[in-house]
Amino acid sequence: MSDGGWNCEQENGATVGSFHSTIDVLEGLLEYELAVGGRPDVNAARMRGHEYLLNRRLFRRLSTGEVVDTAFTRFSYPTYWHYDVLRGLDYLRAAGVAPDERMAAAIELVVSKRSADGRWPLENPHSGRMHFALDEGEGKPSRWNTLRAMRVLRWYEAPRSVETKAKTSLEKMA
Repeated sequence: MSDGGWNCEQENGATVGSFHSTIDVLEGLLEYELAVGGRPDVNAARMRGHEYLLNRRLFRRLSTGEVVDTAFTRFSYPTYWHYDVLRGLDYLRAAGVAPDERMAAAIELVVSKRSADGRWPLENPHSGRMHFALDEGEGKPSRWNTLRAMRVLRWYEAPRSVETKAKTSLEKMA
């Protein structure tokens, strides 16, 4: 769509992108590029999709800055077709996007969800067929949310860690 996102309801008159559709397409395009190699048109479409998410701070309306849907702030796994902030951040990490200030509020949200035991809970389980339980249930620690959150935080902090190490090295040399 013209705003850089995708929307499965475009044929029914939708005029703006959807977080749900956009994340599904972005993940698919990334897997396509990884499997068969990059193509300029596919890469350009993904970059527009990145900007769609980043310009909205991963969960806010572009027009008002309000949270689009409180469900976006509750982490689930499996995600099925649903979008949430952790899924958006984990995609950007996997796509090799450089962390920037537009992610800060989303990262703060991830940090705020960490339990005292260092794990992240399953907050928003979606109905759907599963052959076996992946976690212990809603409100309980989720190994999948914990894994994704830890990967995201490590990725987000990596550039800062490099900057700190470089600064410390320069200070030692002075």
